[in-house]
Amino acid sequence: MPISIRDDVVYIMLRRIDECDKSPGPDPVKFREADFAGIKLTQADFLGHLDYLNQRQYINAQFSGNAYGNQEDVPDAVNAEEFGLRIANTYGASDGPLPHLIEFEKAELTQKGRDMLADMIANPPKALEKGETTPIATKDTPFLEKVMIKAELDSLYDARDITEVVFRTMRDMMTNEAVDHVSQELQVPMEKGNDDKTLYAATPLATEVADLWEDTNPIVHFLSRVRPPLKIKADTFLFRIRQEGGLAPAVPPEEAVAAVFSATKDELSEDRIQEVAGFLPDEIRQLWETA
Repeated sequence: MPISIRDDVVYIMLRRIDECDKSPGPDPVKFREADFAGIKLTQADFLGHLDYLNQRQYINAQFSGNAYGNQEDVPDAVNAEEFGLRIANTYGASDGPLPHLIEFEKAELTQKGRDMLADMIANPPKALEKGETTPIATKDTPFLEKVMIKAELDSLYDARDITEVVFRTMRDMMTNEAVDHVSQELQVPMEKGNDDKTLYAATPLATEVADLWEDTNPIVHFLSRVRPPLKIKADTFLFRIRQEGGLAPAVPPEEAVAAVFSATKDELSEDRIQEVAGFLPDEIRQLWETA
């Protein structure tokens, strides 16, 4: 049967490819399960959507193996009824038309793709409002989910751990007065907008962003109040995040820091954002300002 192209999946893919566009030409794009949270998507559906975007020149993509998107004997993803069968036969079928697994590797948006993404950002697909969670991090996404998605972490617990380490390192450089200013603005429950509050109930996860900012460890919280502000260089800041945050080797500390910074700035006023920036070393301040 043919693959049905979904607007919400197209939107998520275009957004992700755009976020990973770091240099001229196609760049590696890593899609995660969290990107499509609440959306039932098979491997064939996933590749079919990418093939559709590639064939219709919304993206310039590279595939490994038999890149069916570039083969003349493979029908169009939308107009040919046999397309779904052909792609499905690729997986685990020695006699299928594409005997080797196809893997998506790199992509970039074409101008046509950028124009469509701009239109979809202005008018997001209605389907994104359904499902268990929001697949794209926005201001309305719960804090830890936002960190998890932006830093490409595996769980909310990983997001909690890295957030506490980033916050702890930030506080070490700030005066108690500045720390208190931030704390006063971080009093929004993290489960806001999330109907499934069981994730935060009866677990070590904090219930407010302020709890993470002040540190859920009472000893660390006490020491941070009596210790004078420290001068921490950018490389030392990132070293602490890598060593204490338990990051997977594939997750750059800069990416994790930027994810926490972005989620935190969504909760703060402009005055507070500027106040925090004044305590950060140059490279870390740049991450803060661009997050």
